[in-house]
Amino acid sequence: LQDAFNEEEILDFDRRVREENPDTQYVVEAKIDGLSVSLEYEDGVFVRGSTRGDGLVGEDVTQNLATIKSLPKTLQGEAPAFVGVRGEGYMPREASWALVESQRKLEKPLPKTPRKAAAGSLRQKDATITAQRNLSLFVFNVQQIRGKTLTSHKESLDYLASLGFPVSPRYHLY
Repeated sequence: LQDAFNEEEILDFDRRVREENPDTQYVVEAKIDGLSVSLEYEDGVFVRGSTRGDGLVGEDVTQNLATIKSLPKTLQGEAPAFVGVRGEGYMPREASWALVESQRKLEKPLPKTPRKAAAGSLRQKDATITAQRNLSLFVFNVQQIRGKTLTSHKESLDYLASLGFPVSPRYHLY
């Protein structure tokens, strides 16, 4: 993956990709900045959630993630024996404004950015504080799955949505 900063760089990237694979299709997704999390489900039930940590070992934030209303505690339909997914825990705009106002009234330090506020909220020692922050979540990738074969990213997103996961908003295949 490379950063592309203008249309020319995007078209150049596409040209290089199509030289190797002319039938390439892209899934374009909205970017929402928060804290990357891994979620694990066994037989359709949420059992564990962690941060990315150092890339090898993450923090267990299961209890805090469980307070997020958009996180499915039980999957819909025929869930696989095991599925591990990557998602993004984030603070919606309204929740961010409410936190800033609350912190201001309490004369406490204001969060530097909504992303840092989300990250700090998910890492709280007390899950009741996390619950008060009104975080949200979306899932964008299947990391591991048992009992199901997925052959494309679009198929994965469609499947995740069918299980009841909130997925990256407005994704499109091009």
